[in-house]
Amino acid sequence: MRTTRFYSLILLAAMVSVFAACQKNAVSPSSTTTNATTTGVIAITTSTGLAGSSSSTTTDSIYLTGCFGDHDKKDTVAFSPIPAAVGTYLTANYDGYTFVKGYKITNDTKTVINYIVVIKLNGNLIGLKFTATGVFVNVLEQREGDDLKGPGFHHGGPFDDREGFHKDTIALSAIPTVVKTFFSITYPTDTLLHAVVAHDNIYILISKNQTLYATTITDGGKLVRRIQIDANPAKHTAVLQAALPAAITTYLTATYPGYVFDKAFSASNKSGVLEYSVFITSNSTRYVVRFDASGVFIKVMPVR
Repeated sequence: MRTTRFYSLILLAAMVSVFAACQKNAVSPSSTTTNATTTGVIAITTSTGLAGSSSSTTTDSIYLTGCFGDHDKKDTVAFSPIPAAVGTYLTANYDGYTFVKGYKITNDTKTVINYIVVIKLNGNLIGLKFTATGVFVNVLEQREGDDLKGPGFHHGGPFDDREGFHKDTIALSAIPTVVKTFFSITYPTDTLLHAVVAHDNIYILISKNQTLYATTITDGGKLVRRIQIDANPAKHTAVLQAALPAAITTYLTATYPGYVFDKAFSASNKSGVLEYSVFITSNSTRYVVRFDASGVFIKVMPVR
């Protein structure tokens, strides 16, 4: 009896271990966060609500995390005193943005060490950190108040894509007829590769036609935006997250805390891989980030 009970306990422990492993694997490493990122929190109130929120109220708050250290101080600042390099960066990377709020971060000697700039693009709030001279550091992770501790999201919330299940990904065959008809008539020589639907029911279609494109279309079949991602004709191949150069993962983790990996493609010719295009979601904004063959950052483009 003791032997039988002993082996039963071993079997139970093994089952628990397998279950735990499956649970961990359900969430991609890029989507997990730690409580350490909740230091230096800045609350931002918006009159338009949170993207993807089911709330119909006119005001909501999101919280930017990792803004400053325990002994640092924040003060609001207008856009004009912020280094010109910040404006240059925003114009180059967030065309059409609207400035919402700015902060200067000082240390215990009252020396400015960082600037925090909050902008709005495509209805999404984006918080960015810069050095004292205006050099971009990273995009700040956003959380709702109840999610400041823990993984940083809850089911049904605006950031629940961090759970890693990719519920926003849809099969090409499941693209609504009106959307697919508009796309096929307007871009008849494109080959569809991937499709997702954003919280605001905007469809993002990734396609190739010599080069790679991202096309955003409303659920009513109207064009929102189309961007050409890479510059040179090439062969495009889907790449698993684990197969990307380590330098890419390192860069994305540092630059977009809490990001969610969506899809990646390599562009290659007869000589080999030329570059990688990685599609991610950071908070409520979707980006494509380009890297060269060795994983060195080239450019970032907001898609939606």
